[in-house]
Amino acid sequence: MQYPAPIAHLIDSYMKLPGIGEKTATRLAFYTLDMPDEDVHGFSTALTEVKEKLHRCSICGNITEKDPCLICSNPERDQSTIMVVEQPKDVMAFEDMGEYSGLYHVLHGVLSPMDGIGPEEINIKSLIVRLQKQDDVKEVILALNSTPEGESTAMYISKLIKPAGIKVTRLAAGLAVGSDIEYANSITLKRAVQGRTSI
Repeated sequence: MQYPAPIAHLIDSYMKLPGIGEKTATRLAFYTLDMPDEDVHGFSTALTEVKEKLHRCSICGNITEKDPCLICSNPERDQSTIMVVEQPKDVMAFEDMGEYSGLYHVLHGVLSPMDGIGPEEINIKSLIVRLQKQDDVKEVILALNSTPEGESTAMYISKLIKPAGIKVTRLAAGLAVGSDIEYANSITLKRAVQGRTSI
């Protein structure tokens, strides 16, 4: 059965979202059709505003309404530490934790030669320029995911930064609470040993 054009267009639009297949997109489209008008208009406005009102901070690359962002422009933040993360949502995760008070730098991706993503496609160059301008930075924390792409990106950035005499660290990572050693892979076990602490 062929759907009316507006529904078909909405289904196609939902399918552009990650992880949304045709069945889920169809269900969402018909759910949207049954939503009250004010909710649909609110949803539409939210989609438009997120594209029109948000942009990247000129310093750290995080998403923001104001430039520079609230974190970069806050003099109370620890100016000597920059945490490098893959995506803006990672910044939100660390901020929700409330244990980190330094600055951030958002790469908007990781190196992935197989996908044609090299250093020019992500926000690495601006990090190096930033470190050259900010003399008070003493440590760069590489908080990238423990994937092959994340690991290679961390190694690449580390090699760029170390000659400047800036301390480069990684997040301690290893065994999750409640996990069994026998099921852990070699990278996880290696990071668990390297990130060990005194008790």
